Amino acid sequence: MTSKVNITINGTPLAVDKGTTILDAAKLLGIKIPVLCYHKDLCIAGNCRVCVVEVVGVSKLFAACATPVWEGMEVLTNSLLVRNSRKHIIELLLSEHNADCTKCYRNGNCELQDLSAEYKITNQHFIDLAHTREYTIDDFSPAIHKDDSRCIRCQRCVRTCDELQSVGALAVINKGDKMKISTFFDKSLNEVVCTSCGQCVIHCPTGALIEHNYIEEVWDAIADPEKYVVVQTAPAVRVGLGEALNLSAGERVTGKMVAALRRLGFNSVLDTDFSADLTILEEGTELLHRLKANLVDKDNKEPLPMTTSCSPGWVKFFEHIYPEMLSHMSTCKSPQQMFGALAKTYYAKKIDVDPAKMVCVSIMPCTAKKFEADRPEMRDSGYKDVDYVLTTRELAIMIKQAGIEFADLPNEGFDTIMGKSTGAGVIFGATGGVMEAALRTVYEIVTGREVPFKDLNITPVRGLEGVKEANVKIEKALPEYKFLEGVEVKCAVAHGLANARTLMDSVKQGKADYHFIEIMACPGGCLGGGGQPIPTTPEIRQKRVEAIYEEDMSMSLRKSHENPEVIGLYKEFLGQPYGHMSHKLLHTDYVERQRY
Repeated sequence: MTSKVNITINGTPLAVDKGTTILDAAKLLGIKIPVLCYHKDLCIAGNCRVCVVEVVGVSKLFAACATPVWEGMEVLTNSLLVRNSRKHIIELLLSEHNADCTKCYRNGNCELQDLSAEYKITNQHFIDLAHTREYTIDDFSPAIHKDDSRCIRCQRCVRTCDELQSVGALAVINKGDKMKISTFFDKSLNEVVCTSCGQCVIHCPTGALIEHNYIEEVWDAIADPEKYVVVQTAPAVRVGLGEALNLSAGERVTGKMVAALRRLGFNSVLDTDFSADLTILEEGTELLHRLKANLVDKDNKEPLPMTTSCSPGWVKFFEHIYPEMLSHMSTCKSPQQMFGALAKTYYAKKIDVDPAKMVCVSIMPCTAKKFEADRPEMRDSGYKDVDYVLTTRELAIMIKQAGIEFADLPNEGFDTIMGKSTGAGVIFGATGGVMEAALRTVYEIVTGREVPFKDLNITPVRGLEGVKEANVKIEKALPEYKFLEGVEVKCAVAHGLANARTLMDSVKQGKADYHFIEIMACPGGCLGGGGQPIPTTPEIRQKRVEAIYEEDMSMSLRKSHENPEVIGLYKEFLGQPYGHMSHKLLHTDYVERQRY
């Protein structure tokens, strides 16, 4: 039984669990204490001191986020000393911050700006250092833009990169007034082990870290009468976009999103969920190929477990950290890149458009997709397969710029040929979704029966636990898959790169014998991606998860191999899954990268 501690906050008595911080105790009374370095996803640091409070009888102020309560504590959150101290701390932060807010990408969604407004910082009592220091602006990454002049050194990004993602691309260097957030060796993000996942971006409270945006390039393409602009939308965008347009967290806005894209001027509005279904056919067939090679042809083993390759942040992490294990990665491109390759070959031919004049735009919940689209391997169509990648946030900006009243839009459907999808494609947006979609299809291909889970919901791979496992036994297989009869296929799912490292280290050390592993770089999967609306918190991720599965349940088709447009694609163009044409357009190789 948890022991209770009796305290008072602003004269109101309260009993809380031992170990509760002042910040959390105050929330129970509906008292808001301002924070900057604090974030629910991250370890407590108490760096910024914006959350200071007074404790009666003690001659110093305490950081509310980092101080546990004690018996008899009397807390004051709104004394004159506390208000003045917070105000001076904000002024000190502003003295070193490039406060040219109207030209900042985060203008209107900046935590420092909000605090400055709340505390009415109209006079600056400290010397303005922002324009007297030398600052670095790193714009070399195709995914992330880093501007030191807007950094308040709260270290959220460092804790995110190190603790949450286990990458360590960012670090605190130097001391005193020379202290700054940088990469090791003070190099560009493009030169170190940065996975471009963008978790640093959604955890940064200011505009110091933002996505490398391509809004103007896309507007230019739309305005060019010589260009035919195709847009694809990832599954997680439809459960996140509404948040950036004043709707509730996790609200499903698929139909309104399609309508908005048409009104922005895109020539074809198509769905990445289509190529997610296609990915399942290719990846599932590859898995069966590997299983057969191990179980039947003992002299021609292919590496198991096979890991998914849909998350470009995970792929780059793998290339840096586990280069000796690259053969374990599925050769499938991500759904984004499969779509791009097909848009400028199959789709261009179907609609009679010169692929040289086609511009392929992706709307993604992910900043790493920007890096992925720039990879030199992604040009199998004869052109750059995906020309521009916009985040969910960038799409919201375009909708606002166009003066579209999003909430008033009707619900519209995607265009045909590469716009049809199933519920299996939708759940790609949640951690465990690729695994669940794959099992729905592979089990039925092997046995001729649906997976033995109620309503196709494979619950063991769902949820926000860091690592999940599921075993599926093949009781009775069709004749061509007799080699799998009696086999228990062992699967694992991880999200967040720290969890991915734990899982892959166990595989590398021979402590795990999985057949199939799904990994997503971002917490919660794509729905918690680095391109999603800010803030993204555990509670918001949970609402997006629920929306993803609601979308799946609402669809008439819920298994990838039943998508009629995918079936037609194979009949008309690709031939067999995992065949010659598929390998040419839909599969790729990976690159060993340096490990700093």
